[in-house]
Order: sequence, then structure tokens, then C-alpha cells
Amino acid sequence: MNLKRTIGKIIILILLILIAVIMLFPFVWMVLGSFKPKDELFAVPMKLLPTRWMTSNYSKVFEDIPFAKFYLNTAKIAILSTAGQVVTCCLAAYAFSKLHFPGRDILFMVYLGTMMIPYQVIMIPQYELMRSAGLLNSHTALILMHCFSPFGVFLLRQFMVSIPDSLLEAARIDGAGDLRILTQIMIPLSKSSLATLIILKFLDSWNDYTAPLIFLNEKEKFTIQIGIRSFQQEFGVEYTLILAATTMSIIPVILLYVALQRYFIEGIAASGVKG
Repeated sequence: MNLKRTIGKIIILILLILIAVIMLFPFVWMVLGSFKPKDELFAVPMKLLPTRWMTSNYSKVFEDIPFAKFYLNTAKIAILSTAGQVVTCCLAAYAFSKLHFPGRDILFMVYLGTMMIPYQVIMIPQYELMRSAGLLNSHTALILMHCFSPFGVFLLRQFMVSIPDSLLEAARIDGAGDLRILTQIMIPLSKSSLATLIILKFLDSWNDYTAPLIFLNEKEKFTIQIGIRSFQQEFGVEYTLILAATTMSIIPVILLYVALQRYFIEGIAASGVKG
């Protein structure tokens, strides 16, 4: 039996390694391709490692387009929208998990139902709303639209319902109000779910292409995704430069995940089995 289990574990390990290699290969090809000359990128037979390391591909991206400006614009939108969503989701999740009011559960289910609505359905109403508010061609419109998330509320609520009510009752006996309970008890205990929300929300906002394409029309306000697209339109399909720009664009997401990966895994597991 022990031999069979060992062989089974080895087979599973080999399969997992194979799957990991298949999933990581496009990423490795992108990074290495960003250092290749143009004539080597699609050479046959394929050469994974470049014969000449063209670090100039990265500097040329900054020379041809205002990539640093695009980077700062994207960081601004992603950071502010993530912070806004953390605030709104914490407040809503606390209300749906620990406050008792008529119709709470029904309202929560209706709110979750909005997750089923495709973005294409609300795209035009959002545009008209922002146009009437005078927020077209501004980062404010993108930040406001990303500040609310039914999924984020669901994620935090599923964790908060598992926190014992006795902690809240003890805090209320000591004179703490709901805001103090939320900030000093609920949020510190929900840091794993918060880390999960931060990673997912930051990734969603950082990689958003459709909303900036609709709401922004000035080049100085473009995000990275729109900036790379405008680069293709102006200078043609320079694949090595596009790969260099794409490689630089994913660095913040990787760093954020590395910093919060422990809490991310805990948050996904806890939100899936509790509540």
C-alpha cells in the first residue's frame, strides 16, 4: 500500500510539474522575447534564449511613447479604485453579516444578482451617467466605476459571518460603536480576505482595457493597455517592443501577489468553506 501511494504521489507530482511548465511557458517566452532582436523572435526552429540580449528594447519603449506617463496613470487608477473598493466592501460586508434589519438577506441576494449582468449591458448607461456628470475623459470616472463590487462584498461577508458575535457584544458592552467594531475588530480579523480582495481588484483595474477605451480620448490620460494599443497604431506591430512594454506592465501585479500570496491563499480557502 505504501508503494502504491508513493507511486501515485510521484505521478501526481509529475503531472503538476507538467501543467506548471505549460502554463509558465508563454510568460517565459514573453520575457525572453522582449530581449531578442526582431529577426530572432519568430525564427524557425524556435530559439528560446536570445543570441543577442537587446536591452535597448526597453529604453526604446520610453523613447517612442510616454510609457512612464501611462504607467503613472494606471497606478493612480488602480490604487485609488482598489482603496475605494476596500472601503465600500468592508462597510457593506459588515452590514450584511452583523447588522440586523428588515429584508437584509433578500437585499443581499438581489445585490449578488447584479454579478450576473454582463458589462456590455451596463456599458452605455455608465457612459451616459458619466457624461451627464461631466466626468468623461477623466480618471475620476474610471475610479468611481471600480469602487463598488458585489463580488468583493460577497468575499468579505462570507468571512465576517464566521467571526463570533460574542466579540461584537463584548465590544458593545465596553461602549464601542459599529464603526469602531469594524475598524478595530472585524478588519484586523479579516486581513486574509482583504488581501485576496486587494489582489483581485488591483489586477482587474490594472488590466482593464474596455473602460479606458470608452471613457478616455486624450493620449496624456491613457492607461498602459490603451497606450500599448496606440503604440501599435502609430509605429506598426513591433513585437519585441510590445513584449518589453507588456513585461514591464505586469511587474506591479507580480510584486503585489508575492507580498500578499500567503494571505491570498488563506482568504480564498476561508471564504470558500466558512459562512
